[in-house]
Amino acid sequence: MKNIVICTATTLAVAGVGLGLASGAGADSDQGLRAQIVDTGGKAVGHVKLSLEEGDTQVKVSVDLPPSLAGFHGFHIHSFGACEAPFTSAGGHLREVAARPEQQHGNHDGDLPVLLVKRDGHASARFSTDRLSIGKLLDADGSAVIIHALPDNYANIPTRYVASGPDAATLTTGDSGGRIACGVLR
Repeated sequence: MKNIVICTATTLAVAGVGLGLASGAGADSDQGLRAQIVDTGGKAVGHVKLSLEEGDTQVKVSVDLPPSLAGFHGFHIHSFGACEAPFTSAGGHLREVAARPEQQHGNHDGDLPVLLVKRDGHASARFSTDRLSIGKLLDADGSAVIIHALPDNYANIPTRYVASGPDAATLTTGDSGGRIACGVLR
């Protein structure tokens, strides 16, 4: 039986207060939300850290995947804080459906830059975003980081290639394929 990790808003809110994040206060380099990233077999393959600095969310990720997975991979924050393989328990990409129901892939709040896995299987990235807030990440059902099997095209299918433009799957996921690694943000 697989372990399911689900974080409640109360647990995360208490953790956030302890980190100085729930109130929107800044975080130093040792504070923030973290996730241990695991593959579909449950093996730890890396970690991600999110912290607040100067009003933006800083994202740092480091993973070691099999060298056979070298190349670009979709990298997103998903709506639910659950990582039961094959990680569909994490739901879709984090987005404000109620506030912006028209929000399509490429503009979801949880859409992040693609992750480049080197030939040796290692990947790391650092970037800043204003799309994520601690409140969104620590809502009642939490959130998770997902690494996908394929590159993300950000729903960029120009009409010159396909007369009708991107299909529903492209608009939802950017054709980034299955979910190969997951981590619950805490």
